[in-house]
Amino acid sequence: MLTVTSPRILHLLAETQSAAEAPRRSAEQQLNELYPNEAFPLSLCSIASHASVPANLRQSALLVLKTFVLTAWSSSFDEFKGNVLINDANKEQVRGAILALATSEEEDRKVKSAASYVVSKIASADFPDQWQSLLPTVLQVIPTGTSAQVHGALKVLSDLVEDGLNEDQFFTVARDLIKIVYDVAVDESRKYPLRALAVSVFRGCTGILEMVLESHPADVKSFADEALNAWSPFFVETMKKPLPPSPTEEEERNEAGPPAEWRGLIALKLQVVKSPILFSTTWQELSSLRETYHQLYINDERQGRLEDADGLPYTLDFLVLEDLDFMQSCLRAPPVRKELEAQLQGHGGNLDQASSNWLTEVMQLVVAYAQITTEEEGLWDIDVNVFLSEETSVTANYTPRTACGDLVIKLGEWLNELTAQGLLNYTRIVFSTPQSWKAKEAALYILNQLLSDFHDVDRTISPELAHGFTEFVNYTLQQDDVFLRARGYLVAGVLTRTAGDALQQAGTAFMHQALKAVTDDPSEVVKAACIRVLQHYLQALPLSVTQPLQTSIIQAISNFFQAQDPDELQDSEDLMVTLAETLRDTIVLDTTICIAPGSGALELLFTLASRAASNFQVTMLVNEGFEDIATSMTALGGDSYIRLCEKVLPSLTGVFDVGSMTEENALITLATDLLAILAQHGSEPLPQGFVGTVMPKLTRLLMSSTDGELLRPGTEAVKYMLVHDHKQVFEWHDENGKSGLEVCLVIIDRMLQPDMGDHGAAEVGGLAAELVEKASGDKLGPYLMQLLRAVAVRLATAHQAQLIQSLTLVFARLSLMNAKDVVDFLAQVQVGGESGLQVVMAKWLENSVSFAGYDEIRQNVIALSKIYSLEDPRLAQTMVQGDLITPQSDRILTRSRAKQNPDRYTIIPVPLKIIKVLIEELSSAAGHSALLHPSSLANTASPHASTDDPSADTNDDANSDDGDWEDVPSTLDLGLSSTKQELMAYGAGVDGPGAGSLSARQRDDETQAFLTDFFREVSERNVGGFGDVYAALSEEERGKLSVIG
Repeated sequence: MLTVTSPRILHLLAETQSAAEAPRRSAEQQLNELYPNEAFPLSLCSIASHASVPANLRQSALLVLKTFVLTAWSSSFDEFKGNVLINDANKEQVRGAILALATSEEEDRKVKSAASYVVSKIASADFPDQWQSLLPTVLQVIPTGTSAQVHGALKVLSDLVEDGLNEDQFFTVARDLIKIVYDVAVDESRKYPLRALAVSVFRGCTGILEMVLESHPADVKSFADEALNAWSPFFVETMKKPLPPSPTEEEERNEAGPPAEWRGLIALKLQVVKSPILFSTTWQELSSLRETYHQLYINDERQGRLEDADGLPYTLDFLVLEDLDFMQSCLRAPPVRKELEAQLQGHGGNLDQASSNWLTEVMQLVVAYAQITTEEEGLWDIDVNVFLSEETSVTANYTPRTACGDLVIKLGEWLNELTAQGLLNYTRIVFSTPQSWKAKEAALYILNQLLSDFHDVDRTISPELAHGFTEFVNYTLQQDDVFLRARGYLVAGVLTRTAGDALQQAGTAFMHQALKAVTDDPSEVVKAACIRVLQHYLQALPLSVTQPLQTSIIQAISNFFQAQDPDELQDSEDLMVTLAETLRDTIVLDTTICIAPGSGALELLFTLASRAASNFQVTMLVNEGFEDIATSMTALGGDSYIRLCEKVLPSLTGVFDVGSMTEENALITLATDLLAILAQHGSEPLPQGFVGTVMPKLTRLLMSSTDGELLRPGTEAVKYMLVHDHKQVFEWHDENGKSGLEVCLVIIDRMLQPDMGDHGAAEVGGLAAELVEKASGDKLGPYLMQLLRAVAVRLATAHQAQLIQSLTLVFARLSLMNAKDVVDFLAQVQVGGESGLQVVMAKWLENSVSFAGYDEIRQNVIALSKIYSLEDPRLAQTMVQGDLITPQSDRILTRSRAKQNPDRYTIIPVPLKIIKVLIEELSSAAGHSALLHPSSLANTASPHASTDDPSADTNDDANSDDGDWEDVPSTLDLGLSSTKQELMAYGAGVDGPGAGSLSARQRDDETQAFLTDFFREVSERNVGGFGDVYAALSEEERGKLSVIG
């Protein structure tokens, strides 16, 4: 029965679905105010359980109940607000009511699904201690319940397995649970969707087993083998079961009858847990489904990628995708490889002599499923951007077409050129028989994917193969079918790129044809494809071929760009990326084109950038291109850099005025980035008037903006002006008469304020260090100590790695000149009631190993060595965080356990920590390739060594993220430059912005040589009591030192 508060709650629930914001927010607020009312959760249960209440309100009640559970039910939830607002008796009522609803005869699956989700959330907190009856109740329903009840019980099990059970809870019930769902899965009297849901629960169980496999390998393997052996016959039988005839489009609208059987069997097949023994069966299934798939998706336009109310996919395209993915994974299975290799050897490895073999059959299969669907054809025809997103593989839309490409790539990784030979053989069949243009395009698409992967791993194909494919390229370039013609141009480029020198002559002709098509072809798709493929020619062909075409390519890109609708370009991100990338590659052929009279190359680059200033990829490409330009202009010497500045500074500084009027923050950010690049690669001295032109704009920006994306490059630009021409900076005065030195101090002061975010202040340390070095002591006077104290205070509260490094390097660079003065200063200054020496050294040493940039790392290493060599007793008395104390447990570190058991560290003196850091840097400088050998260093060790310091820091360290690894946000903000830099550094290697970071460290001989000499010296002279320090090192650390000899 509804409680007295239910009518009010019903009204509020209805209001939360209002389109008007004010009533909606008011209702949400009033519902939150009802949380302390003990009857509130019971009322929500009552509303959700009443069939007379509209379904949307029942769902809403369950949604509110879920939020209540997460925030007010138990302290084990991350969302918990601090107070449990429901007593144990009411908890029992809620648990019973929600479980009853989830396993009831209720027909509305959305309501039951929402109820099941609430059950799983409560179970994650209460099961098994406070809810011992949960699983017995659910498992008891399944054998005897109606279809609706069994469905509800299975849904509860599914949610529990996915989100509610930890590994200990799972293993106590695993055997019974798997047996129950097996009985439902094999029961042919049950409907297919119900059986599919049962199998999906089993799949969830295998996921848990995979999670704990590493910690309990023997037990898990034994249990998994037993379970899979029982299920395997059913899986084989299900895979072999033929699909009924596909329903017509009109029949598909019916929920029951043949369409339901069709959808249900597909859903069941999709849940099958596949193992290599099903490889042949899967292959046979793909072969049998080919004609039906063509009819539904290649010839017709049936809707795909559909899931039922339980989230189970049921359309044929999903099944084909699943099978193709499984075949790809099987290619890594030794039994499958052994059998396939034996069959190839039976043909002597000569595919030309084999009229039929499995490799040809695979090519036949992938060409069939890689054909452009009717839906894709329609989309690409009206939006070239969609075509390019698929072509560049930046789309998240993983289809059978892309899966086919991945399958052949895996074959190529295994069989190398033999894969290309097999594809050539089948492509000849396709082009010599009356097959559709889609089949021909698909064959070349597969070739495109294969050769692109070959290029990525620096693999080439033989001249014979390359010339064999060119006949198909020549054929396609003459065809009327737009996508076939576009594919021909794309394949021509990738062929030229992977054929070494074999296709230089043909490649030159192909490049000329592509350039002509950018202007003359009637299709936008073909033009875009040709602009993209020009990148391949620019990389593959000699400069003597490409450079004479530089002006023509830039003009062709300009003409294409000018012909586009500006409004449509804003949504055409992939097209803009293609244009920017090709333009950049063209400009760097000879950057002097940017300062040549009458050249519009730089203007076009900036115009592209301004139209896509919020596009991360475009701005990155423009920044990269401009950096190449600026670097080369400086290297050329003479007046080249001056001419570049004359050309770009009016445009860049003008953006600040236009951007302010139009609030174009993205455009201002781009201009600031470009100014920073221009200043970074500036001449020494800078062109006369450079500072006077740039500083007023930057000062206004840095003193008014709160946007970290603007402040970071703006600060960098000022720093680089100091680096290249501090005299011009100091001699400049602003409109109020302040000198450049004073303006820099004011900027630094603002960046160091506590309300300035870490991201915005990320580069202030570099600016401060440069100012301290360039301005003599008499110029800074009393401001020097104030500045250094402000840096120390801000360092104490910094969390972002880039800011910590930036501020730390202020003291590191000063230590290079006089380490004792730095220690004296820090020992005297107070930071938040603590010694500055304690605060700065703790932060410095905890973060040193994650510093990035070769110069920065080298400076840091030398600075720490100098500080250690001081042998200052104040440092020995300063204690900092040592090694992580690893808990003696083999249990998985869940988020709740991590919060309950924060990381603990040993506490050690600064000199020992410095040596530990420098040992890690020695290993990193060697490229992580240090070998362990006996060393004379061991002779200096005392007989006792231990890193298990009994005085361990048991507090959760606020500056460490190690214990909160599961709380990292699940999404990346690509708008943040810190994220961009981290992403770029991940794959950048030596030359990237993150070069030298620990995660991607390359060999650094100079730093390695310095540290080798340092350790030899401190060992031989026992500097800082090195013998005792050595004794306190771990065996692993001693081993890293042993390479010195």
